[in-house]
Amino acid sequence: MTFSSRPLDRRTMLRGTLAAGAGIAFGQLLFSGTAQAYSWSRTLTQGATGADVTELQIRVAGWAADSASHSRVSIDGDFGPGTAAAVRRFQAAYGLSADAEVGPNTQAKLNSLEQSDGSTLHFNWSEFVNQSDGTFNGGKLSASQVKENVRRCMYKLEALRKKLGDKPITVNSGFRSIAHNAEIGGASDSMHLYGTAADLDVPGVATKTVYQKAETCGFSGLETYTVDHQHVDSRADLGRDWWWEDGTV
Repeated sequence: MTFSSRPLDRRTMLRGTLAAGAGIAFGQLLFSGTAQAYSWSRTLTQGATGADVTELQIRVAGWAADSASHSRVSIDGDFGPGTAAAVRRFQAAYGLSADAEVGPNTQAKLNSLEQSDGSTLHFNWSEFVNQSDGTFNGGKLSASQVKENVRRCMYKLEALRKKLGDKPITVNSGFRSIAHNAEIGGASDSMHLYGTAADLDVPGVATKTVYQKAETCGFSGLETYTVDHQHVDSRADLGRDWWWEDGTV
């Protein structure tokens, strides 16, 4: 969960276009392909459907709940009540009219959280690549699918950062290849292998506070806050059961 100035070597190396198209997430495939500098072509309201709704859902997924809840924004291209509620929370957090109408002002704010290479305002691809080779290769999914999952994680982390009072977040570990994960003793089916997980440090903020805010961000996997970092993941998006290690909700 995090941002600020970072080295550009890996970032430059990883620049590239995400595969085109915006699909609905199925099982282990979290891939909509989308959009650097997304072009919104219409105002979106509840009842709308389509690829632009899918992209909206990805970008507001971190605003899934007001309090600890096993709630997530479905990435299905259907603007229903859950998406509307997430949009209202996003709008309120950024000083917009919280009417769940995604018009020019809300679209501009959504786009302001995106960098030109498809990463997000406070997170870079270089923070999430496999630490042994600096790529998204060698995991449980293709590199393009992993990269899309990382992008989705970034938007949830943007929400978490905002909820923590805009505190910078350090990503200690993002995607891992199968080989690197085995080298460091990771679980054989770790969510890091899919690009859906991140281990975080937020200087000056208690890990328990990070955990509690993450409970509102649609993360379906949370490691207990008694360790020296905070693990978050989106395993429910892969069809897995929710796992919050402190046992709440």
